[in-house]
Amino acid sequence: MTPPPDTLTPTTSGVPRFTRAERWIHRTTAFLMGVCVVTAGCLYLPELAELVGRRELVVRVHEFAGLALPVPVLAGLFSRPFRKDLGHLNRFGPHDRRWLRAALRRDRHPASRPAAKFNAGQKIYAAWVAGATLVMLGTGLLMWFTHLTPLMWRTSATFVHDWLALTLGIVLAGHIGMALADPESRHGMRTGRVSPDWALREHPLWRPDERP
Repeated sequence: MTPPPDTLTPTTSGVPRFTRAERWIHRTTAFLMGVCVVTAGCLYLPELAELVGRRELVVRVHEFAGLALPVPVLAGLFSRPFRKDLGHLNRFGPHDRRWLRAALRRDRHPASRPAAKFNAGQKIYAAWVAGATLVMLGTGLLMWFTHLTPLMWRTSATFVHDWLALTLGIVLAGHIGMALADPESRHGMRTGRVSPDWALREHPLWRPDERP
């Protein structure tokens, strides 16, 4: 029986999910984000600050890692598959609302969580991290160039930056935890390919023409 055109056709060689450029963007962004998180911990946690020392160097590494954070994504805009995936992440359909309702009910049955190339949780996570990164960058610049803004602006920027950093750290920890719980997803990000069974189970609405 021929499968319907809107489903993913399994193959013996696996399913291509991410191109080399997309994997490079993810790894580089993850590295820079990790540097920001670690250096922030060294700046705000007394135990780490005493262990590392060299506060001025840590501040500079934190600042330049934060400035470089958007660079991989901006460079990735030259990649057509990456731009296409951004389009998938920016579209929210009826199946995504169904996925969210099932997630809120803690219904883990695959049939209750329809998803295309990206599920609703991944779309919300990507949008939130992108917005948070821009706010962190803006508030960080206000804190860096102190002579350009009034004291009230700098104080407000520091408050937003610090609390958003804490929230971002928690969200990233959740993201890492979910990745650790899904070896096949990690394999797809590492090699660019996933098994047909995993693709059909986790992303049944992923169409063949959405592949890189």
